[in-house]
Order: sequence, then C-alpha cells, then structure tokens
Amino acid sequence: MNQKIIFLDLDGTLLNDQKEITPGNRAAIDRALAAGHKVVIATGRPLVSAVQQAEKLSMTAPGCYLIAYNGGVLYDMGRREILFQETISLDLVRQVFAEANRRGLHIQTYNERDVLVEPRCEGYAVRRYCDLIHMEYQVIPSVEAVTEEPVKMLLIDLEDRAPLEAFRDWVIDWSDGVLDSFFSSPYYLEIVRKGLNKGNAIRQMCALLDIPIENSCAVGDADNDLPMLRAAQVGAAMANATAEVKAAGNYITQRDNNHDGVAEVIERFLL
Repeated sequence: MNQKIIFLDLDGTLLNDQKEITPGNRAAIDRALAAGHKVVIATGRPLVSAVQQAEKLSMTAPGCYLIAYNGGVLYDMGRREILFQETISLDLVRQVFAEANRRGLHIQTYNERDVLVEPRCEGYAVRRYCDLIHMEYQVIPSVEAVTEEPVKMLLIDLEDRAPLEAFRDWVIDWSDGVLDSFFSSPYYLEIVRKGLNKGNAIRQMCALLDIPIENSCAVGDADNDLPMLRAAQVGAAMANATAEVKAAGNYITQRDNNHDGVAEVIERFLL
C-alpha cells in the first residue's frame, strides 16, 4: 500500500467557526484511517488541550497523531506517548517575561496542565484564551515560581498587533538564534526554541513513521501553518486562508472550513 500522511491545522481548517468538525470532514478522516493512512493534528495549542480536542473528535485510534505547541511536542494518540519534546530554559523564560513586563504586554507560559500568568496578566485576555482552548489558568506570584522548563511562551494583544510585531523582532534579535517568534493568529505571538515549527515537525514525524515526505499533505489557513505547507509535498491552503498562506500553498481548496474543506483535500490527494 502507498501509505500517506496528512497534517491538519485545527482552528480555521479542520474545525468550523463554531469549533466543531463537520460531518463531511469526519467521514473523510474515517475513510483515510480505514485505508491505512496517517492523520496528524498540527496545532499551536498546548499538548493537554490538543489531546482533549483529539478525544472530542474521536481521533484516538492507531494512526492518529498530534503536533502540539507548533512543533514543540510530537505525540502518538494511539499509544498515548510523547515522541519528541523540546523546551525553553528557565533563564530565557525569565528574561523574556521581564522584557514583556517592561513593555506592559500580556505574556503567559505553561506547565503540563495549566496556563501560567503573573498577577499583572490575570484578566480578559487569558480568560478568553482559556475558554477557547478549554484549559484552566493558574496565577503564579511571578515567573520565578516556574520550576519546569516550558515548551513555549505566548503574548496576546487583542487590540493592537504593532506592539507584538516589535516584540517579535526584539526576541529574534536578542536571543541570537536561540528562540523564534511568529504569529499563530493576528492576536497571538508565539515564542519557541529556534527550529521548532510545523514544517520541521512534519519532517520529524515522517521520519519517525518511516513515511516519505513525498507522501505527505498539509492543510492550513494561518501564518504559523506556512512552514508545514512549504514542507509537505502537497501544501493545501484553505479557501478562508490568509493571502500569504494561499500564495505559499500549491493547492487552494474550493470549500472553506465551514464546508468540508479538509474532506476536499483528503478525497483529492489521499483516497
């Protein structure tokens, strides 16, 4: 069998605007798995949220995998096993927090269970974020209380992107090739170890599962999906994707995330 693998972003791609999977997408995924292909959720969400979402979507059988934290963690849903994880040193975390605090920006990080924020950042932004990804947040006295190296940090500004853009440039320049920073939505600025992105995660997952990259397909809609669309053999941009994502893809769906766009890609390239 010519086994293939498909990588699916969640929000704006696999999920519709109500954060649900459409019946057409559900049926297409089931057919792909039954045919022996691999299906991977690729998301910026923390692992605990990604696992919860996979369970909600019934994507827990052998053949189902996760890329969480934009490539910081690779996870086997069938075996419930972490295949790869890379974290940020606590010293770097504390320095980035200090600069975000100096600029008055919302910043948060994570442990295995919760979103972590300092008292200054307890408010609407973290509540809204946690409501969307179905996680709890914990208020810590300061970042000095963090004892486990996190996979990522996240800055949020729901009103003005410009301060986040400036902070992104500062992180990349200041860390001198150690950290990377990019947007996963117009309001969310991700900070991870350099080299962690969905594109490199695709290459790692294909190597771990012994599937040629030529048999890969990736589907996305937002800027953090750009590396995986460029890495996969088929980079499918959703009809509702940003202009930059559409320009980077080598296929653009006719259907959007509310109308079985993922099913369109599966039917065309996997089945």
